[in-house]
Amino acid sequence: MNSNDERESTLNQLLTEMDGFGTNSGVIILAATNRADILDKALLRAGRFDRQIHVDLPDVNERKAIFNVHLRPVKIDETVDVDMLARQTPGFSGADIANVCNEAALIAARRNNEWVDKQCFLDAVDRIIGGLEKKTKVMTAAEKRAIAIHEAGHATISWFLQYANPLVKVTIVPRGQALGAAWYMPEERQITTKEEILDEICATLGGRAAEEICLGRISTGAMNDLETVTKRSYGMIAYAGMGETLPNLCYYNNQEYQFNRPYSEHTAELIDEEVKKLIAVEYERAKKILREHKEGHAELAQLLIDKEVIFAEDVERIFGKRPWISRTDEILALNDAERRAKGSDKVDSTEYVDENAEIIRQKAIDAVVEKAKQNGKSVPAEAEAAAVLDESTTSSTTSVPTDGASPSSKDAVAEAKPSESKTSDASSKDDKQAERGLFD
Repeated sequence: MNSNDERESTLNQLLTEMDGFGTNSGVIILAATNRADILDKALLRAGRFDRQIHVDLPDVNERKAIFNVHLRPVKIDETVDVDMLARQTPGFSGADIANVCNEAALIAARRNNEWVDKQCFLDAVDRIIGGLEKKTKVMTAAEKRAIAIHEAGHATISWFLQYANPLVKVTIVPRGQALGAAWYMPEERQITTKEEILDEICATLGGRAAEEICLGRISTGAMNDLETVTKRSYGMIAYAGMGETLPNLCYYNNQEYQFNRPYSEHTAELIDEEVKKLIAVEYERAKKILREHKEGHAELAQLLIDKEVIFAEDVERIFGKRPWISRTDEILALNDAERRAKGSDKVDSTEYVDENAEIIRQKAIDAVVEKAKQNGKSVPAEAEAAAVLDESTTSSTTSVPTDGASPSSKDAVAEAKPSESKTSDASSKDDKQAERGLFD
């Protein structure tokens, strides 16, 4: 019996068992899969698995609620901003968020911190997405300069494109398989326009364009960028119908094991030509932006060589403030306005109070009071501590001096998360210390 026969017999047995239930037997069968597209049609007929519930990854508000759940046992201080953490982790599942909280506690234990602060969480997100830092990797001055020019090219172009993701930080510290990376705060869009995709393609090509303009040569450092750009361009032309030669046509084929393309050889040539043209146009656009801001790009690259890690505030100091507001900021502002409107109306506000959020806030207030005691200062009242907490979270969200990461960072391997290294005796001691001192 081969594997196919075994699968058929299993399916037939399952269908036989399901057909044996009566209408009043009170039996409910639940099943879960992440490959609903390959299920046999016989399983999905009426009377069988005829009700399907799609469970998507959590959005920014749901991630905030999940963070509040997993932060309850963690000893955090007033610098931790749950809203910012939720924005920094798009595409994370509940298990990923739990891993972030655990990793942050371990990092705090290794540093002998009494509290798990904001930097610990941001370093945990960096490690989960990009892998371990490799500061011991040996590079020549020329290689370091080439990497800095490449990453500064990404940052410069994304700063001047309206629909590019907001920049968080740029680093030339090797991490995982990447020699450097530009980290962004991805916009979680429900629909994506052609202009938004083109801006993202242009920003992704910024590293290769910077190498050509500033160094006069190109390198293999843009391989991941080129792969991303090529896949996205083919998706625009062949699937989304955004081409000029082939407009409003979708050649998507959902048959995974069907090797015949749903279009002719001539159409394949047209798709190839249009993709080449699209990428060439965006590459020239990227070089034009870099030439217009050549001095700022050079200053940014030199700053990156000197400091190795620069943040959005450093880029803002060089180029000025971006005139566009991000989609996530707009949504959060609307949510705050709705909450204030509900509070102004005479509605029972107890139903809107999140118990976990109140517990997290009280932990931060207690940290402010305890730090004042340790520093020998006058112990603030709870109201004063709450005011200090509100001031610190406001400054952290407006000035954006963050050290976070996002799965859509340039040159970072984002889809496959790196495997954890073997635990040494020292790290196991850190784990025990984290469990003993950093969890309430």
